[in-house]
Amino acid sequence: MALDTPYRAIFCDLMSDTALDILPLRDVSFEDYIGRAGSLSGTIPIPDRAIAERAHKIKPGRTTVYLERGGDLWWGGIVWTTNLQGGDRGVVTLGIQASTFDSYAARRRIRTNDFATRFTQPTDQYVIARELWKSLSDGLGESRIDEGDVNVLSGVTRTASWRYGDETVYQEALDQLGSQNQGFEYQILVYRDPDDGKRVRELRLGSPISNGATDMIFDRPGTILSYSLPDDATRGGTEALARGASANSNAGAESRPTLSDLFEPTDPPLADLWPKLDLSSDHNDVSDKATLNSLAQAAVNEAAGHVQIPEISIRLGGIVPPALLGRTARIRITDEWHPTGLDARYRIVGVKVRPAERGRPDTAELALERT
Repeated sequence: MALDTPYRAIFCDLMSDTALDILPLRDVSFEDYIGRAGSLSGTIPIPDRAIAERAHKIKPGRTTVYLERGGDLWWGGIVWTTNLQGGDRGVVTLGIQASTFDSYAARRRIRTNDFATRFTQPTDQYVIARELWKSLSDGLGESRIDEGDVNVLSGVTRTASWRYGDETVYQEALDQLGSQNQGFEYQILVYRDPDDGKRVRELRLGSPISNGATDMIFDRPGTILSYSLPDDATRGGTEALARGASANSNAGAESRPTLSDLFEPTDPPLADLWPKLDLSSDHNDVSDKATLNSLAQAAVNEAAGHVQIPEISIRLGGIVPPALLGRTARIRITDEWHPTGLDARYRIVGVKVRPAERGRPDTAELALERT
């Protein structure tokens, strides 16, 4: 990174988590989200042979990168692609693209019959999620994902079955499980063990994920540099149907998808002023109608009428902690649109950071969800 940045880029071997090197990384931006993988991009300048030899250790799919700020780990993930470029002025650079550790679930498929019958009886959804992560992270060697506190349960039970040969992607299985009514969220949290300083990659589950006992307060005028409050009815709906795989086992008969019932929002119910807006989703590996009903109900509850994903941009400082996802933010805005002042509580569900570089301040964009 540039010399004036507060971040260090630590590159490690994926399978052992052994540190390989700390290299300069420029033009960096990184992001993390609840519910989907975050990404990192940056460029390593190669001014001489010595740096080139060190950068040769970075192998896509076999290397991790951590960003450290003030002794805390702010981001960690897997380097999936690199791009070596030589410019017309003789400048050589190595571009880096990485994704958070939960992206590993998108690169693995269920190729075992361990999950064919294990969860045919109602089982807590957290237990199923941990077993899926335990199975897929076996491929990470000593750098496997810690399962977190196995004694924490959601209180919601599910049945599930994934068979060898269906080639179900682990991420699809996890998302299908978590996106049902009364479902859950997952995230891979990276931090240093306070006792021995080792890097930890820990599975975090929540319904929803929450973090911190007190609200973080952001004001405009004040900490908030800019904000965006989109309100999108094209992504919302008032009635949902989920389509699944056919339950027909007769090859000579017509196969039709299994359909859920029609569901309307329950939390909160919509006023009569809303027109009918239809939502539909496909789940090609689900033939159980109860599961499809749960998926349809969750979909329309999440997008009841319209979708709002507010964002604010703030300047990072010493008071902003690294573990922002799941924290509750109290947003207070006074301007021409909010002459009497907006004062609302949101949950932070996404973070995109641009480190300070070439005179640019250290800033973060926070994606918010109304609590």
